[in-house]
Amino acid sequence: MAKSYVSATINGESSEFLCETQQTLLDVLRDVVGLTGSKEGCASGDCGACSVIMDGRLVCSCLVLGVEAEGTSITTIEGIATGEKLHPVQQKFLEHAALQCGFCTPGLIVATKALLDENPNPTETEARYWLAGNLCRCTGYDKVIRAVMDAAAELRGETVG
Repeated sequence: MAKSYVSATINGESSEFLCETQQTLLDVLRDVVGLTGSKEGCASGDCGACSVIMDGRLVCSCLVLGVEAEGTSITTIEGIATGEKLHPVQQKFLEHAALQCGFCTPGLIVATKALLDENPNPTETEARYWLAGNLCRCTGYDKVIRAVMDAAAELRGETVG
């Protein structure tokens, strides 16, 4: 089967790859590009484990074709930190123990970053609504929401006590 050439910016770097027309962006990121942080949980867009930011929009990469990435800018979990320095969202997830098995964590962190990029001062209700598409079987979400709210405050420059 013929492959398509795709050029995109992934985590701030130019990237070129070949993919089959039916391959999902998730499969391309994991199997072709080698970025395995995004996970496949459901393959139907219901769990959020594969969340990435594509041109500033949160998307489930299992629902996007790899060829649709042409000319886009994509941020995966691997692109959230700056070198060895964790992004405040990642740091707050650690501080609040907002993860257990870690399977859903990349999607939750990417979704949280997308939320705070769009709305730097969400209410708890808004944060819960935004993250409703990210399923977790371990944490119970309370620690996740505390981490989100704490990260939002830090990013706004507020002293967190």
